Amino acid sequence: MPARANIINDMSPGQLIGDARRRHGLTQTQLAARARTSQAAISRIERDLVSPSVATLASLLDLMNEELVLETRAVDWGHDETLLENNLGRTADERFRRGVSFSRWVERNRGIAQRR
Repeated sequence: MPARANIINDMSPGQLIGDARRRHGLTQTQLAARARTSQAAISRIERDLVSPSVATLASLLDLMNEELVLETRAVDWGHDETLLENNLGRTADERFRRGVSFSRWVERNRGIAQRR
């Protein structure tokens, strides 16, 4: 990832376009001329009154020599997948018995940590 890249989670497409436009010292009218559209159309995007498609967003950024980079990543939910896979390899009866056993262990040990 380039040094300048930022991960932006809460930025709307309008904010992204507006920030890029200002960074390049362009007015809405100048960007609209490059995009062969109206200043009002750019304004509606920047005010989030309309949501541009990814293709339109990429095109507007390209006109300002910027690249839209989208990516996906697997979410780490904090689950141990090997334990899940092992559990799914057990029969329903085995899973039930393990669950009951764990429940009894919890009942026996409830409050031990608080007593120490």
